[in-house]
Amino acid sequence: MSFIATLVNAENLKWGEVSAACDALATAGASGIDARWLEEAQAADISFSASARPDIATQSGTDIIIQIEAERRRSLLVADMDSTMITIECIDELADYAGIKPQIAEITERAMRGELDFEGALRERVGLLKGLKESVIDDCLRERMKIMPGAIALVRTLNAHGGRAVLVSGGFTRFTDVVGPQIGFDRTVSNVLGITQGVLDGSVVGDIVGAQTKRATLLEELAARALPASASLAIGDGANDIPMIEAAGLGVAYHAKPKTAAAAPARVLYGDLSVLLYACGYARKDWVIT
Repeated sequence: MSFIATLVNAENLKWGEVSAACDALATAGASGIDARWLEEAQAADISFSASARPDIATQSGTDIIIQIEAERRRSLLVADMDSTMITIECIDELADYAGIKPQIAEITERAMRGELDFEGALRERVGLLKGLKESVIDDCLRERMKIMPGAIALVRTLNAHGGRAVLVSGGFTRFTDVVGPQIGFDRTVSNVLGITQGVLDGSVVGDIVGAQTKRATLLEELAARALPASASLAIGDGANDIPMIEAAGLGVAYHAKPKTAAAAPARVLYGDLSVLLYACGYARKDWVIT
């Protein structure tokens, strides 16, 4: 089977490290090893043949994504939002406006680590926000929301090459409805905050978008376009992202919690989302950012 390993270190990828990865692949039983720059001193591709996908390490600061070479150009992206496509956890920032960020952030951290039931933890956190003015949501968007580096280029480049991008979040529509179009997503799926007379009423309206909804959204999008699972790329950081990561052709744990990282076949530990552009075979000259 033909694989490709993509090494990315936007700060300074040395050819010696690429050569060391080739040696490690040879030691693991790979053959037909061929290395080349994808972006000089930043990203390199190593093509090789092996009976199964190997797992090799790189130096600290360098990410490596190994996948079947023929599948690297993915046509469906399904991504988490908080701490993945944006740099914040929205509910934690809302809690800061309410003066209870430490309390809510602790619950968020435990839920993302898989120590708490996500649905129950979300209802608990939203309940603690009861009485917060609805206008604070707009304040949070304006003052604190930052798009993750590489997010716009990743989504818009995939779309420019005929792909589709779906943002599926355990967060809230008031954020995804802004973030999704701003980045370039074709569809957003998320939770609805209960709001009564301009104030958060402490509820989540309807069924919660949790782990199984994320997985179901990925499978639904594949079926609607008659695509195989191998055509999909799923990205997330929390335990509630694991089912969709496991169902995707390439599931990526992005600066993720330990449980999520352990479950994912690919991990981004050091770089930003542009690592995945390189993994899909796009050199910087091919990126779309407008």
